[in-house]
Amino acid sequence: MNNRSKYFFLALCFFTVFSAIAQPDKQKELEEKRVALLDEIKQINSLLFKTRGEKKSVLTHVEDISQRITTRENLIRVTNQQANLLTRNINDNLQNIDQLRGELKELKEDYGGMIVKSYKSKSQQSRIMFLFSSENFLQAYKRLQYMKQYAKQRKKQGESIKEKTLKLQQLNNDLIVQKKQKEQLIDENNREKTKLRQEKKDQESMIASLKKEEGKFASQIRKKQNEAEAIEKEIEKLIRLAIEKSNRESGSTANTVTTKATTFALTPEAKALAANFTSNKGKLVWPVEKGVVTESFGTHKHPQFPNVTTNNNGVEITTESNAKARAVFSGEVMQIQQIKGANQAIYIRHGDYITIYRNLATVTVKKGDKVSTKQEIGTIYNNPTTGKTVLKFYIYQNSDKMNPSDWIYRM
Repeated sequence: MNNRSKYFFLALCFFTVFSAIAQPDKQKELEEKRVALLDEIKQINSLLFKTRGEKKSVLTHVEDISQRITTRENLIRVTNQQANLLTRNINDNLQNIDQLRGELKELKEDYGGMIVKSYKSKSQQSRIMFLFSSENFLQAYKRLQYMKQYAKQRKKQGESIKEKTLKLQQLNNDLIVQKKQKEQLIDENNREKTKLRQEKKDQESMIASLKKEEGKFASQIRKKQNEAEAIEKEIEKLIRLAIEKSNRESGSTANTVTTKATTFALTPEAKALAANFTSNKGKLVWPVEKGVVTESFGTHKHPQFPNVTTNNNGVEITTESNAKARAVFSGEVMQIQQIKGANQAIYIRHGDYITIYRNLATVTVKKGDKVSTKQEIGTIYNNPTTGKTVLKFYIYQNSDKMNPSDWIYRM
């Protein structure tokens, strides 16, 4: 075997071993995703489709069903990945079973030959005669060692047969479990695909009715977007003023006229809090106990009206009626704002980070209060027209908006 062949063989062995180790982890990761998506669909059904007789606009209904369609498509994709991974595992196990059966066959044949040979010379007299017929002491010693080694090898082969038999049984058991898991995933996938086809059919019917009054609905969406942008400008203005005030009170000269006071001057304590907040990126708790994101961060083309663009500086989370907003991290209440036409908003400062909880009917904290993680800070407003309870949630670092999905655990 030349060097190239050796390297190829070693690389192949490494890849095989690494794949065998990585596959269970991948399957576990996919299963966690599948369970999370199933839970998300349950929450969507509970929060967006809770009352069949609920009066909602066609546009709202289309948006709700789009949310469920997207989540169901993700679920189908994940279960397909699980089924494909199980197929590879099943094929690997079938190959291992064939290989083990071949090895067992050879071991049993060798062991059978040793048993026959041992039987033919099983008498104590034969073994003694074998030793006594030695020409000298050295030959007798070697023959004794050979007999010990022979017995040891026979025992070793017996243990190897036992070990490989148990391994073969385990592989067969694993194979049965994996085939059952695959069948269950395929059945679940087929059920989800049936639901998805029906949902898309319902959606297409509703979209067709929307198209008849496209101008009217597009105008409503743009009006709503303009109102949202006006509110978000108010939020950004309030943050800038809060930074200026905080820096004046601290006597900091870090922010000059040219920098327009865009960053907080931090005390050592505030720096530590900000560092702690940063280190928890992707691990922060949700600002509600139960909810689904119904409007994501950033700029998007409206799915039904491609000519209409929407922008969101935060996320909108639909939750249950009378749900409480809660602090995602420890900090200090920086401001409580009453926004015209948008209910109340709470600003909580975490060093140079700010989390904002908007669309609150009532608040249970006041400016200057220290709050802890998961502490309830107010009740979210329930819209009597749509029947929905929606929290508008934002994260800023100084005056820079952040994507909450990057910070909140599994958002």
